Amino acid sequence: MLVKIQTNWFVPVAVPFSVPHKLEGCFVMSKCVLSTHTPILFEVDNDKARRRRRRRSNWSCGCGSEEAHVQRQDFSESESKRELEVQEARRAISSYLGELGVSEEESLSIAWNCPGYVNMLLEGVRDLDEWGWETDEEIAGLSFKDKILRVAAQKGDKGKIAYLETLGLTLSWSINVAGYLSAHTLPSLIHKVTRIKQLFFSPPDNDGDNDNDHHPSLLVRNIRLTMRHLSISIDEDLQRTFSFFEKLQAKPGGLNILASQDSAFSSLIQSFPRMLHLSLDNHLTLILDSLLNFGIPTSRISHIILAFPPLLFWNLQILQTRLLAVKQINVADQDYAKFLLKYPWFLSTSIQENYAELLAFSYSIKIVLLFENMDLDKETIGRILARCPEIFASSINKTLQRKIEFLGRVGICKAFLPGVIRKYPELLVSDIDKTLILRIMYLMKLGLSEEEIAFMVRTFSPLLGYSIEGVLKPKIEFLVNSMERPVRDVVSYPRYFSYSLEKKIKPRYWVLKRRDIKCSLKDMLGKNDEEFAAEFMGIGRMPVSHPVSSNDSL
Repeated sequence: MLVKIQTNWFVPVAVPFSVPHKLEGCFVMSKCVLSTHTPILFEVDNDKARRRRRRRSNWSCGCGSEEAHVQRQDFSESESKRELEVQEARRAISSYLGELGVSEEESLSIAWNCPGYVNMLLEGVRDLDEWGWETDEEIAGLSFKDKILRVAAQKGDKGKIAYLETLGLTLSWSINVAGYLSAHTLPSLIHKVTRIKQLFFSPPDNDGDNDNDHHPSLLVRNIRLTMRHLSISIDEDLQRTFSFFEKLQAKPGGLNILASQDSAFSSLIQSFPRMLHLSLDNHLTLILDSLLNFGIPTSRISHIILAFPPLLFWNLQILQTRLLAVKQINVADQDYAKFLLKYPWFLSTSIQENYAELLAFSYSIKIVLLFENMDLDKETIGRILARCPEIFASSINKTLQRKIEFLGRVGICKAFLPGVIRKYPELLVSDIDKTLILRIMYLMKLGLSEEEIAFMVRTFSPLLGYSIEGVLKPKIEFLVNSMERPVRDVVSYPRYFSYSLEKKIKPRYWVLKRRDIKCSLKDMLGKNDEEFAAEFMGIGRMPVSHPVSSNDSL
């Protein structure tokens, strides 16, 4: 008997039988215990089963697509609902700020630029909904806008969090700083911030001033130099200042944040919120007047404030006393404003006290050198310290004395020390292990002796400040490989390293080579263009025959 069944169907059979065995697409039931009939063959229509499975699969996929479509539709509706809530919340915040006395234009600007504050209020409404505040009859009947207003009022900051966020503070920092400003109304806070920005953060003037000494990147560079070379014990003001710099370094962009006035101002408020408590007329304007009278341009005031914020909190008399101390330094051209812009930390207690010690230390060196018939007068000391103000923050015992002893060990005796330091005071703040020793070792590997290197440093002090890869190595390679001169030629004229390889050394060498002229490095490079052209070319001006390379670094 043949019975067609579908796979996985169970067919009742009158007689018991054993487990079926598959046989060529059918199942044969054999070894039946009670039946004496012919074995029952169950033919399975596999094609039909596959078609059914395919239909079932298609039905499942269709359901999945429909479900995904529903999910996308729900998500889209959810996003639309949230956007409507955000817009409604912004309008509610604007209305709330207006009730606090903020102008309509200002309130709209704040409401549309405080996303963290908006989300905080929306979450507050949702939390209260979930906790069942609808059981309160008074609250249950409120509109969504009224709920936003109620949550905003419950925060207790009276709109200050929203305003601080628009200044660039994160929500968490806005909440933190708002805690310091409970005595302020929002309109008074807005007025004070606006006035402080006008006083200390005026935009750069457009009068054609291209003085790169005051570019924000120079401010950042000077900060990094001071942080690197500081080796004295610091007072509370310097501690707070360097803590401010460290916080900036931890942010994306690091100290370069100071190049953006808006970002710099928000960071300043974040670290020094007490500045918003200072009186505009009785304190801040007087601080500003003192700096302006000292010669600081209005557009550069922010550089002083950002580099040394604690001076804003000083008594006016203290600031004026410390500004007078700056004028005790013998600054070139008497440009004290330029000096203070480069090194405002001189105003700190620690560095002014250290400066007094430095003067005493310098005078003690002078007395010793006088016995050796050398001169290091007060004016020279002033010029040295003005050129390299990082020395102000250097410990005498830990830094300066060690550098002087090191120079002595490499052959710069006391008789030559004043001249070396006068020509290149940066030696006193150069790292011994990472800078000075490496350059000396490089010169020794070229075959120069310690005596020859010492002679070169005495003759040309900046030698040990040049980069090995950027200056020394390429100029030595050109000297030896192209000019075919011995390395020892630089001993008699170490100033060779100060000239641009592309702008001066190569052009003059090719001129001499074409004319088959041989001369010393000093004769080749020590003359100006007119003198060189007159002596070696028979004309009055030196033509430039090679383009200048941007890779030539000094």
